[in-house]
Order: sequence, then C-alpha cells, then structure tokens
Amino acid sequence: MMKRNVCIAAVALLLCGCAGRDREAACERSVCLTRPVVMSEETVKYYLGVVKEAHEVSLGFKTAGQISRIHVEEGDKVCRGQLLAELDDADYRLAVEALQIQYNQVSDEVKRMEQLLEQKSVSPNDYEKASAGLKQLEIQLQVNKNKLSYTKLYAPADGYIQAVNFSPAEMVDAGTPLFTFLDVSQMEVSVDIPGSLYRQRGRFARFFCRAAGVGEAMPLSLTGLAPKADGNQLYRLQLAFEHRPDRKLTAGQNVEVGIVVGDAASAGSFAVPMQSLFQAGDSSCLWVFRPDSTVTRRQVELGGIDPEGRAVILDGLAGDEQIVRAGVHVLQEGEKVRVIEAPGRTNVGGLL
Repeated sequence: MMKRNVCIAAVALLLCGCAGRDREAACERSVCLTRPVVMSEETVKYYLGVVKEAHEVSLGFKTAGQISRIHVEEGDKVCRGQLLAELDDADYRLAVEALQIQYNQVSDEVKRMEQLLEQKSVSPNDYEKASAGLKQLEIQLQVNKNKLSYTKLYAPADGYIQAVNFSPAEMVDAGTPLFTFLDVSQMEVSVDIPGSLYRQRGRFARFFCRAAGVGEAMPLSLTGLAPKADGNQLYRLQLAFEHRPDRKLTAGQNVEVGIVVGDAASAGSFAVPMQSLFQAGDSSCLWVFRPDSTVTRRQVELGGIDPEGRAVILDGLAGDEQIVRAGVHVLQEGEKVRVIEAPGRTNVGGLL
C-alpha cells in the first residue's frame, strides 16, 4: 500500500513539472525575424518604353511644278539620297539654256574689252560695267540651275515613306508636302515615369534598354524630360541610343527601359521594414534577436524612406543582425521569444 502511494505521488510531481514547462513555453511570444538589407549606391528602376523614330518629316519640292514621276509607295523603306519623285523640268531646262547662251556671249565680250582696256581703247568705267553685267548673269544662271535641281526630290535620311499625298500629273507649289517621311536614322525611346521617380531626376545616373530578340542591353542618353504630368500623372522621358541601334528594332516596338538612380548617401546604410521600428522616448529603436533566443533593444539613426517604402538606417546596425519584423510593441528587454519561420515561396500562407 505504501509503495502504491509513493508511485502516485511521483507521477503527480512529474505531471506538475510538465505542466509548468508547457505554461512557460506558452508564455513565450512568437516573432518573425528578418535581416537588414544593404543599401547600394545605385538602384535600377524598370519601365516599359516604346521605340520611336527620331522625326516625322513632311517632304516637298523646293520649287513649283507638275509631278512627272513618283518612285516610291507608302510603306517603302528608303535610303539617304534615294530619288523619291520628279517634276516636269522642261521649262527649267529651257531657262538654263537661254541664260547659258546669254552668259557665254557676254563673257566673250568682257574678254575682248579686257584686251581693249590693256590697249587703252576703252575706259575703265565701261569695262567695270561689262564685268558687273557678267557677274549678274552668272548669278541668274546659278539660280536657274538650282531650280532645275529642285525638280528632283531625294530622301534626306534612312527611313520609311508613311504617306504619299499626291499622284503624277498633279500640280504642287513649293513646300507642299508630297510625302510623310519617318526618319529612322536616329531612333529614340519614349517612356512614362511616375512622380516619385520624377522627383529623383537629379540623381539619374544612366539609362539602358532591352528588347526581345536582342541580346545585349543598349545604352541610352537623356534627350528630354517633360516638366508637366499627363492625365495619368506620368512624366514623359525621351531617350536616344548612344550607338546605332540594332537593326532588329523597329518603330513602335516595346522595350524594357532601365533607369539607374545614384545615391551616394545610401552607401553603408541598411533598409529594414517600417513595422520593425518602434519609438522609445525620442529615439527610434529595433529589437535585435540574440543567440540565446532573447531580444535586446537597439537604438538606430533613421535616414528616411527608400523608393520601396522601407526605412533607411544610417547608424546602429552592423548588417549581420537578425531583427524582429512583427510584434515589436509587446516585447520587453531580455525577453525570450519563439521564432516563427516564414513560409516558403511555394507554401504561401504556410498551409502545407
């Protein structure tokens, strides 16, 4: 009977000890941990951009006339210097021939007068008048030669014929747009950026883009940034290729634009989630997790918020700490905590 009572008492003491340990474990607060992220001197922001031709040009003849031939059609790709269209040049040729005959005649007369001047058979004043008349004819002849050359229209650069606005036999005035021409000799990239990035425009370091089917990133240079937002509160950024773009790129093609933002002040600092911070008096603090599963308070110096909404820590962290990410307002100095492991990317919510 005595042995039976001793056994019962031992079992009771064991159960009490287990219950005490369970209550102690139940009192431990559960926390999630994270590590500070080292801030880089440069961050890259990616946006969708569109390749555009550098210019859309209205091409027309520099003189009036009747169109005799058009050598291209809408959608044709043309090269710099390629003949696009011609005017009827018959009248211009006749004007050049008439002035050429007159010029040759006066030129011969001036040469004879020059010989007579040497013999003092004509006055210097008469010779000067004849020379001035020859100079005027030379200028008129050159003007008519220019008009004759203006009857041919050439491509000013490599590009595409977007529209043909007239047909052969139609009359056009000087400067009338005969073609709408897309200049692709200098391609550009247009991208819309949000106001948060526009406000960092003074820290833009460099630009590049990538396109499907093109292997390497292509460097870009800034050509323009609209100071006014559109209806969607976006700012238009214009970029030009620093080198001749890949031939696979075409106007209207989508590309991924990388904008590198430099920030030397961020070097040596760290980024932590905003919910990791709490106030202790006038100081900003974090809970640092120690190897013995306890937490200790660490005072830090804040440096603002990064573009991703994280707090920037300028001083107070070494970078190798584990800090409490959630539950910071209920912890006490030296308190022992239980770490909750974050679910894996393939186990969202920790359901598996």
